[in-house]
Amino acid sequence: MVSRVIPVDPFDLVIFGGTGDLARRKILPGLFRRYCAGQMPPEARVIGAARAEMDDAAYREMIGEAIAEFGDGKAVDQDKLSAFLETLSYVAIDARGETGWRALAGHMRRKVVRAFYFSVAPGLFGDLAERLNAHGLTDDDSRIVVEKPFGRDLASARQLNQDLAAFFDERQIYRIDHYLGKETVQNLMAVRFGNMLFEPLWNSQFVDHIQITVAETVGVGGRGDYYDKSGAMRDMVQNHLMQLLCLIAMEPPARFDPDAVRDEKLKVIRALEPVQPHHIVRGQYSADPDDPESLPDYRTAVENPKSRTESFIALKTHIANWRWAATPFYLRTGKRMVARSSEISIVFKDTPHSIFGEEAGRHRNVLSIRLQPNEGIKLSVTIKEPGPGGMRLIDVPLDMTFADALGPDGAENVDAYERLIMDVIRGNQTLFMRGDEVEAAWAWTDPIIEGWTNRGDVPKPYDSHSAGPDAAAQLMRRDNRDWREVTP
Repeated sequence: MVSRVIPVDPFDLVIFGGTGDLARRKILPGLFRRYCAGQMPPEARVIGAARAEMDDAAYREMIGEAIAEFGDGKAVDQDKLSAFLETLSYVAIDARGETGWRALAGHMRRKVVRAFYFSVAPGLFGDLAERLNAHGLTDDDSRIVVEKPFGRDLASARQLNQDLAAFFDERQIYRIDHYLGKETVQNLMAVRFGNMLFEPLWNSQFVDHIQITVAETVGVGGRGDYYDKSGAMRDMVQNHLMQLLCLIAMEPPARFDPDAVRDEKLKVIRALEPVQPHHIVRGQYSADPDDPESLPDYRTAVENPKSRTESFIALKTHIANWRWAATPFYLRTGKRMVARSSEISIVFKDTPHSIFGEEAGRHRNVLSIRLQPNEGIKLSVTIKEPGPGGMRLIDVPLDMTFADALGPDGAENVDAYERLIMDVIRGNQTLFMRGDEVEAAWAWTDPIIEGWTNRGDVPKPYDSHSAGPDAAAQLMRRDNRDWREVTP
């Protein structure tokens, strides 16, 4: 199976923070892959903008090295790389001053899509928006892309939205969450709304509970200062896991267009019930005391021996609507866990009556959507174990791992940033968050954080490369349930 590649229109893309880590690791290597695939047209232009002084040649050399280092591991076609690098140019610019803005204006063309990627700290979003407007670099069809974090609470998120809204309409603002660009996330919508098999069962009558797990094996690394001010709740739950929950729980939109989809996601967020204190478990990873060569514990990594910031969180919540009444949603994410895995599991209820007796055991269907690694979807079904000697039941998966089901071409791993940047150029906001979504998410998150802050809760230690604190397992066992195993 060969996927179709539809080229986008010619564009000018300005990457503010064009020498930064995200630009070198994700944005520009992703654009190069789209160029090689024929989706980014040769007429497109990419302008890197940052404070560092360098010329076009030095910038192209830097990006060429980044593509070699952070590419997909395949051999680089040097002719295509040379042609791609020719589409790049560079401008030294001061986001809060006047330096470089006239030079940037000289690079912009008329009658092409203009997009501006704010790969910078959120504190610069308003300044960049103001400068773009003041120097006449935008028109009614221009788009801006902003990276998370979208504030650290409701008040700051509202301020960010107001800063951007002063110069851009909501239809021009693309708040990027790379989780929504993953192939499996989009396939989740196809599975739900494109198959009669699942949608009639997608409710509290048939679903026992839903688990969403995003586990990482890495620690905070070089992000210690940022992470210790944010924690897992702000860094992961408020955005990534919230978006996954919305796609799982939302009602079918009237049509597959940006506002129809985002309207339904917003309804889910606003229907989330407050989380009770005893339904929250927070943790910090520790070092291995038996291994002198082990990585440092969380507090050492962030250089804060009294830190109360969580590197792990598990919580239980409910959605107050007819579809999901009394169905719990369990969310879990953490660093330095046993395996890298992002998975959504829809656990269906037991059969109302088993005709096979207790010796057959308890079995239930599970639909597992795996985002990373090895993207795919599995449905666990119950069958008879082969062989004589009575009716013994076992669970087996109906497996749709993309690499197996679609072949090497159909399963080509297009990075989330590649897909989302192409959507920006197309003007498709379906996979991007709207301002009221962001604010609604913070309105749910803020009381949870305020609650544990006021109580003085201290995160529970958990062993590195484990499944998290024991209290997280107890959170499920109190409900006679278990977390699904975190596997690579």
